[in-house]
Amino acid sequence: MAFFARLREGLKGVKERWSGGIARLFSGSTFDAAFWEELEDRLIAGDVGLELSEELATSLKEEAKARGLASPEELRDVFVEKVASELNSVPGMGQPFVLAPTPQVLLMTGVNGSGKTTSAGKLALQYKRQGKGVILAAADTFRAAAVEQLRIWGERTGVRVVAQGQGSDPAAVAFDAWQAARSAGADVLIVDTAGRLHDKHNLMEELRKIHRVLLREAGEERLQTVLVLDAVLGQNSVAQAETFNSVLPVSSVILTKYDNTAKGGVVLSIARKLRVPVRYIGLGEAPEDLSPFDPEEFARALMEGGTGEER
Repeated sequence: MAFFARLREGLKGVKERWSGGIARLFSGSTFDAAFWEELEDRLIAGDVGLELSEELATSLKEEAKARGLASPEELRDVFVEKVASELNSVPGMGQPFVLAPTPQVLLMTGVNGSGKTTSAGKLALQYKRQGKGVILAAADTFRAAAVEQLRIWGERTGVRVVAQGQGSDPAAVAFDAWQAARSAGADVLIVDTAGRLHDKHNLMEELRKIHRVLLREAGEERLQTVLVLDAVLGQNSVAQAETFNSVLPVSSVILTKYDNTAKGGVVLSIARKLRVPVRYIGLGEAPEDLSPFDPEEFARALMEGGTGEER
C-alpha cells in the first residue's frame, strides 16, 4: 500500500481529533468572527502550539481577504498549502536518512515507551530488504528487556546485534558495534540507547558519552542523532524534544504511534520549535508502517473527508 493510502487509513481517528475537527470547520459557508476564533482554538487543542496557531489563523485570514474568498470551503486548499509550507521550511523535512559515507551511524534516542527499540528494528528490516548491510547495537544496557527485544529483531531480520551483559558500559557497546560495522563494511549501524527520563541526569550523561565515542570514531559526517517521539503525548513530546536537543545535537525525528490516538498538530509544533526534520512517521505495528514522512501528503490526508466525503 502506498504511503498516502496508509496515511489516510491511519489518520481516520486523527482527523476527528485534528484540532477538534478542523476539516469540518472548513465545510462552513460563511466567514465570521466566530470562525476565526474557533479555528485558532482548534489548532491549539490539536497540539499545534499557541504561537503557531495564532500565526496560521492570522495568515489564513489575510489570505482569504487578499484572494477575495467567500467561504471557508474555498480556504481549505490554502490551509493545506500553509501546513505543507510550514513543514517544508525545515531543511530535510520528509527526506530519508542519507547513508553515505558509510557506515552511517543512527544514534536512536528518546524516552522509554516512545517506540525507540521498535523503530530501530523496523529500520533495520527495511534497510535489509533494500540490500543494505546493517548492524544493530544494544546500548540500552539498563533494561535486559531492551537487549532481548533488539535480539528478537535481529533474529527476525537476519541482522547482527552487538550486545553485552546488563549493566555494562553503553559507550563500550557502541564502540564495539562501530568496530564491527566498519570491519563488515556495513552501510548503517543503528544504536539503541536507554530512555529512563526519571533518572534524567545520569541518562543525559550516558548519552553524551555514547555520542562522544561515536563522534570520535565515526566522525561528524557519519553520525546522525535520531530522536524518537511518541505522537500521542502531544506537547509533552515537544518538551521531551527540547530536553534532548539541549543535551545532544538532534539531527532527525521519528514520530511513532501517529494513528488513531494522536491529535495531529504535534508535527507542526516540532518543526517550528526544533527546526529539525521529521523523517519517518509510525502508523502501526507492521515494519512497513514506519513510513518516510511526506509533508504534502500529510497535510492533504489530515483535511480529507472533512465534509463526509473524500476529495
